[in-house]
Amino acid sequence: MRRLLAGLAAGTFLLATAACGSSDDSGPSDKGTSSGGTTTVKLGLIPIVDVAPVYLGVQKGFYEKQGLKLSITTAQGGAAIVPGVVSGQFQFGFSNMTSLMVAQSNSVPVKAVANGIASTGVQGNDFGAITVKKGSALKSAKDLEGKKVAINTLKNINETAVRASVRTAGGDPDKVKFVELPFDQMPAALDGGQIDAAMVVEPALATVKSQGGVEIASPLVDVAANLTVAMYFTSAQYAQQNPAVVKKFQQATAESLAYADAHPDEVRQIVTTYTKIPAAVLEQVTLPKWPAEANRSSIEALKELGDEDGLFKADPDLDELLP
Repeated sequence: MRRLLAGLAAGTFLLATAACGSSDDSGPSDKGTSSGGTTTVKLGLIPIVDVAPVYLGVQKGFYEKQGLKLSITTAQGGAAIVPGVVSGQFQFGFSNMTSLMVAQSNSVPVKAVANGIASTGVQGNDFGAITVKKGSALKSAKDLEGKKVAINTLKNINETAVRASVRTAGGDPDKVKFVELPFDQMPAALDGGQIDAAMVVEPALATVKSQGGVEIASPLVDVAANLTVAMYFTSAQYAQQNPAVVKKFQQATAESLAYADAHPDEVRQIVTTYTKIPAAVLEQVTLPKWPAEANRSSIEALKELGDEDGLFKADPDLDELLP
């Protein structure tokens, strides 16, 4: 198990604590900590627009109403968060569906508990896109053959999505040179010419566009219509031992998702509290969808692409993984 967890964490960077609720780092905890009827749970997130509902939920008191206090830590990608949840460093985490399926295929016991985020399903108007520098000769995903393309973590959802776009455009994805780079470093790397293209998500996408960058494909839309991109999850052991806490987390998160979907202006404002994106740039951000339920057929499409790309050691069991 240790080797599996180490493998999942390979290529990721050290976790950095973000200010939200308690910052207690006293060590792993399977059950969280309780005080005066309130349970503190540690949650691993990625500092991107996707997770704005959680920050709004904290601000609006949705988690407090359920007797929960969140201690939030940020990471580069879902591949870094999975081992933290399974080891007990976090009680819950946010991860893309490919990371969760890769974990399960490696016999790592993860369990999705709440919906996270979905693509808008609209080509050219999604929260994630392949972008190139202003004036680039690259006009479509097919042109990425032989080029250096940045993604946040290798062998994961964004690589699969970019490969899908390249195939859709008639190109050979095996000829693309993928490099790993945090989302927030992609705009500068693209503008400086260190990379030829970048698969970015908001708010980095808005930053790229503010620099004159151009979108050439919508990979998450190419994977499936209304793709469920990520979900909140816990370990199978924690879910079994703490069903009441899991239910409270599910209820608070569901309320947070619904609120975020109905209040886009508040979403843009809350993002400024946990990212460095300027408010002026945030006005240009394309928000994702935060539906109440996951789109299983889209996850099945993502699984098929992961199989094609050789990401899974065994066939992921979606009946076991999904709520």
